[in-house]
Amino acid sequence: MRNKIVAMLLLMLCTISAVIAQNQQSSKILPYPIHQKKLDNGLNVVTVPYNSPGIAAFYIVVRAGSREEVEKGKTGFAHFFEHMMFRGTDKYSTEAYGDIMKEMGAAANANTSIDRTLYHMTGNADMLDKMFEIEADRFQNLKYSVHDFKTEAGAVKGEYTKNSASPYQHLYEKLVGTAFTKHTYAHTTMGFFEDVVDMPNQYDYSLTFFDRFYRPEYTTILVVGDVTPERVNNLAQQYFGNWKRGNYKPNIATEPKQTQTRYAHVQQQGFPPYLTLAFKGPAFSDNSKDLPALSILSNILFSQNSDLYRKLVVQEQKARFIGGGPQFSRDPNLISYSASIVNANDMQYVKDEMMRVLNEAKTKPIDAKKIADTKSRIKYSFAMSMDSPDAIANSLSQYIWLTGNPEALNNMYAVFDTVTAKDLMDVAKKYFTPTTLTVGTIAPTEKSPVK
Repeated sequence: MRNKIVAMLLLMLCTISAVIAQNQQSSKILPYPIHQKKLDNGLNVVTVPYNSPGIAAFYIVVRAGSREEVEKGKTGFAHFFEHMMFRGTDKYSTEAYGDIMKEMGAAANANTSIDRTLYHMTGNADMLDKMFEIEADRFQNLKYSVHDFKTEAGAVKGEYTKNSASPYQHLYEKLVGTAFTKHTYAHTTMGFFEDVVDMPNQYDYSLTFFDRFYRPEYTTILVVGDVTPERVNNLAQQYFGNWKRGNYKPNIATEPKQTQTRYAHVQQQGFPPYLTLAFKGPAFSDNSKDLPALSILSNILFSQNSDLYRKLVVQEQKARFIGGGPQFSRDPNLISYSASIVNANDMQYVKDEMMRVLNEAKTKPIDAKKIADTKSRIKYSFAMSMDSPDAIANSLSQYIWLTGNPEALNNMYAVFDTVTAKDLMDVAKKYFTPTTLTVGTIAPTEKSPVK
């Protein structure tokens, strides 16, 4: 009898624990449990089981982007390695890697941004072992000749030249280069042009860059789909457990406080005039209201449902579109609002109208229902997009590179619910100041047509 009572109590406790865990998960924006395990070498392994029979998304997040390029004359290498990582190893050549992708029915790619480099594939979950094997091989045993290096450096230069032909890209380079004077956000992911031109001469430095950042402590493996945490963790230990930890930490300069409005201008004939208002903003934090409040406020003021959009685009037809918002990044970055303008003569008027609504937001409380509806739209749009392993992995990867912790996604959306009308006014007062503003323009005039 006593044993039966003990067994019943244990069963009740297990049931209560399961209900509590389920309720805790259901309160989160992502309704799937996130399992994490840190290996002894510092590699973080994240697993999200998801009902996608036979399919798994395999992501590797390297928390090194153009932000980590701190040495003069050495920009563009984070993006460069996005290319070089497909150059093969002694075990698997480029061609062999491609053949395995086809065998798995997988699509593999990579991309680089200011705060990270991301490698991803989606394929047959039954071949997860092979995914781990080939990724562990190239992350630990990448090998390329001087000739391969110079060939890829030439390809990167070609990509830079192609991108820089766009006036929008030209303006973006000038804008960040003007807004930031010390921090590495002053250069784009592609790097400074003079550094890209010199890249073929930097073979030895490329090996140094790889040795510094392609290390377990900079890396998170994220697997979403028809998998279990036990299987993922075991494979991570098997293939990545002996990966040696590094010891390099870049010294990233703090950006000095901006004290006056700055201007970045691109003269371009026969091109749609363009205006960007870029204010200094906050770094990402999953427990601060600033970024959620700025996101909500930006949606209310500049989305297609906004009064300003209706006025400038629909009624007056002085702008083709307006939009923007804060950038989520590891260090303080820009809150940018842009407008494509029909006639360059109207650029000052459009700028004044954009500043008008930003200034009004400092003292004019926004209706509580409008705030609630905006929160609901933002959260509903996100929740509805979480419909595949790849979509889930892609969203989680952003919060991994921002904080190192995928649960930051749930934490940040929980903060959304706490934002009030006063919070919106507070962030408007805090961030929308002329002293932290950089104005970017594209116009046919030699100088910026706005003041």
